[in-house]
Amino acid sequence: MIFKSLVEYYERLAAQGKVPAFGLTQEKIGYCILLDRHGKVQDIISLSDPSDKKSKWAMLTVPASFKRSGTAPPPFFLWDKTAFVLGVEHKKDSDVPTLNIRSHGVFKALHLERLADATDDGLVALRKFIEEWIPDQWQQCEAIVKHGPAIFGANIVFRLDGEQEYIHERAAAQELIKRYSATDDSPLGLCLVSGETRPIARLHPAIKGVWGAQSSGASIVSFNLDAFDSYGKDRGANAPVSVHAAFAYTTALNYLLLRDPHHRQCVQIGDASVVFWAEAKNQEEQEAAEDFFSCALEPPYNDPSAVAKLQSALDLVAEGRGINDLNALLDPASRIFVLGLSPNASRLSVRFWFTERLDVFTKRLADHYNDLSIKPAPWKTQPNQWRLLSSIAAHDKTENISPWLAGSLARSILSGQCYPRSLSSSIISRIRSDGQVTGMRVAICKAALSRNRRLEPKNNPTEVPVSFDPDNREPGYLFGRLFAMLESIQEVALGEVNSSIKDRYYASASAVPQRVFRLLLNGVVHHVSRGRKGPKRNLILSLDQKMREIVFLINGNFPRSLSVEQQSWFALGYYHQYQVRFNSSTKKDDAENSPDEDTENEQ
Repeated sequence: MIFKSLVEYYERLAAQGKVPAFGLTQEKIGYCILLDRHGKVQDIISLSDPSDKKSKWAMLTVPASFKRSGTAPPPFFLWDKTAFVLGVEHKKDSDVPTLNIRSHGVFKALHLERLADATDDGLVALRKFIEEWIPDQWQQCEAIVKHGPAIFGANIVFRLDGEQEYIHERAAAQELIKRYSATDDSPLGLCLVSGETRPIARLHPAIKGVWGAQSSGASIVSFNLDAFDSYGKDRGANAPVSVHAAFAYTTALNYLLLRDPHHRQCVQIGDASVVFWAEAKNQEEQEAAEDFFSCALEPPYNDPSAVAKLQSALDLVAEGRGINDLNALLDPASRIFVLGLSPNASRLSVRFWFTERLDVFTKRLADHYNDLSIKPAPWKTQPNQWRLLSSIAAHDKTENISPWLAGSLARSILSGQCYPRSLSSSIISRIRSDGQVTGMRVAICKAALSRNRRLEPKNNPTEVPVSFDPDNREPGYLFGRLFAMLESIQEVALGEVNSSIKDRYYASASAVPQRVFRLLLNGVVHHVSRGRKGPKRNLILSLDQKMREIVFLINGNFPRSLSVEQQSWFALGYYHQYQVRFNSSTKKDDAENSPDEDTENEQ
């Protein structure tokens, strides 16, 4: 199903001219050698973008690459790395370029064989260059020396001086590419993707761009050891996929995995590189569906207009209306495909795979953002999954994000199922570890509670509040509110202290309330007594009254321990209650903090 969908997507992209035809591929090319008609080097041109300091290459369509292994790997046709083209490379353990006569030898042998009968000016010039080039004399070529060590290790193409097209783009070169891309020597078999009898690929092309995988590429289908063979079948024959289908699905994946600001069909979630594409009635609706899904899955925070459109679409879904009310090109029936890939040594693991209508995915994403909704909101725009996961990770570092948790969270959002049970426990553990009850963390706790109650309403009748709810009677919520009131009273009575009750007791109060709250309630008596004698007497009395109202609702029922679910309620109640005080207007705060004249006269 995955390969079939990718092959169909490749056919649509090829018809639109976005991906290379069979036998070609897109590669990162760093330099172009400019030759005259006698094969002499006129210049070497860098293909990097001069306006971008980070640019080191350009994406060009060249003859297809393949996996290389062994002590004498085969070369690519009409292009390759400097180790093959020039016989010079720059190794990591060496400060100076070193010769690679063996690689250049196989490059030279291949091209002298294939270009022996060439009559095209460009191909003849290339053949003469290869015949005359001596690797150990590279330092005598000023065109190479001027680029310094940066050129060694880059991919190289060729161009004839005075012409615009590269040599591999010339008509004669294209004929050679087609001839040597033929699959007559591949065994025939039944392709599992197309169901047709076609030449079967022994090795599949490499998939590049998956974060954490080998830079040279990795494979979804690979049988590289004898132990993987069965019933006398060798390599790719164990899972027969035609040469054309293997080329198509890998080309489509490499296109989707491009990391480009203008190409947003790949999102990184934990260790999973998540790609998505659409199937619609026409190209315009396909692109509209992909752009919309990209914004919904990974909101573009640097584009306020796009965020506003996304919010409008989510509001429409919440109202039960169609997303085509926002954009006529958005067809709710368009089908979206989502594939998550994770590195696994030289292979790739399929972390998850989903396919649904656009309106179904939109509803699931809207539910996710609605579950996260909390007031006061700790963000200006809806948080993406990276921001959520970073709030769970130690020291807020992405490298500390659990790959399993990241994949499980993405799967829950895309499938509309309950969040992983470890999500809430991970948040609680982080809060207990560093004492930071941030809005982002509380929102995740609230989201897990909301989703469980929406999917299992019979077992969870209480609605999870978005904003402060004084009528909520969940035990954890009341304990969290009470703890926030105790902290506020201490803060008003004593001012800034080295260690507040939050710093010392939050973790234990949220886990074992019976052991902690009696101690805290005894201590708050002294805080109230001290505060009544200070300039903030009215504020202390108001806080004390509200605290007593919460204690009355609890009615002395302090359990020995709270479950993870109730600890999530505790965090939510604490956040809501503590934020209420700081959301009031400045004038109201000033009025509460100043003693009234009658009280001063009595004293």
